Amino acid sequence: MALDLFAGIPVKDYAAALDWYERLLGSPPAFVASDTESVWELAEHRYVYVELRPGHAGHAMHTVFVDDFEARVAGIAARGLRPAQRTTYANGVRKAVYRDPDGNEIGIGGAPPE
Repeated sequence: MALDLFAGIPVKDYAAALDWYERLLGSPPAFVASDTESVWELAEHRYVYVELRPGHAGHAMHTVFVDDFEARVAGIAARGLRPAQRTTYANGVRKAVYRDPDGNEIGIGGAPPE
């Protein structure tokens, strides 16, 4: 069974969101769906998209779990973004939380270090 995931992020300022998400994700969008919506492919068939929806902006909460946590967080820092919060849970799982200009929360998670 094929499965695609599109996780939406409503924003107030589309241009500012494009810049911020390019720095967070490290690339321009995979495609532009419309004048007010852009899409990034995180992995095969797994996408996040920003869409101009001012009345809903700031309410998204997504976490992406990666196998290269420290490298990913370092790469994001090199592009000028710092996590608003960084946590290591009792089981060793790590999470860095980023907030876009509207307050949407994007978490980067990683397994305990080996």
